[in-house]
Amino acid sequence: MIRITVYDRENTPLAEVCHEDESLLCLDREWAEGDRAEITAEPGSHLAVRMDVTLPEGEVYLPEGRMSWPIPRGEHRLAYAPGAFEGTRHILSARKMKDCELSAVRDLARNPADLRGDTDFYPHCTANVETRNESVFAARNVIDGLRYNTFHGEWPFESWGIGARTDAWCKIDFGREIKAERMALTLRADFPHDAYWVSGHCVDSNGEEIAFDLQKTGERQWIDLGGRRVRWLRLERMVKSDDPSAFPSLRAWEVYGIG
Repeated sequence: MIRITVYDRENTPLAEVCHEDESLLCLDREWAEGDRAEITAEPGSHLAVRMDVTLPEGEVYLPEGRMSWPIPRGEHRLAYAPGAFEGTRHILSARKMKDCELSAVRDLARNPADLRGDTDFYPHCTANVETRNESVFAARNVIDGLRYNTFHGEWPFESWGIGARTDAWCKIDFGREIKAERMALTLRADFPHDAYWVSGHCVDSNGEEIAFDLQKTGERQWIDLGGRRVRWLRLERMVKSDDPSAFPSLRAWEVYGIG
């Protein structure tokens, strides 16, 4: 059974739907500070969820059978499309993933619903630095499913910014063990404003690592992961080019496999 409930800041239920396979909720209300959505299902569920009309559907994994989702407000909205979470009518949906979807090779990192901070659903992306702590440079942006990368600082060009830190790292937690075949990195390519990384390392939850080189391009750059079974991956020891710019940035991080 899949249940979607919307609460206000006082934890008062505002709307609720429940269905065995697919729940569809439509709510007439202007979002207010403290409003949140909660999706519940069987522990270990894989669901395809959509949290706003402006967001695409995306896969989430619920190890404890719960997804808590505070409605983005204020500065947090800047990382989303204009009009997101605005107006007085909103739709949310959640459905069970089909067996054929779960058995297919797909981008296991993609999660348009990922949020900054702690979450109880996966995949989830975090980092040790985000430029000026602004939402348009947050780690979650690299798994939102978009790869627009010829500008910076606003949707749809949000990215992970490192604030010129040389020790920056970024991590994707899948919430369970997956089989990772290969990954693609898409650098932000707002040249000459941007620099780029010439190399880096990918460390996995088993303690193994892969060194890789990168080029000055806005295209996907593919790195073979060899079908390793991992719970998380982390990019670290990223080496900046000698460009005058101090701003290398990652636009998208895709991880293809099964899990």
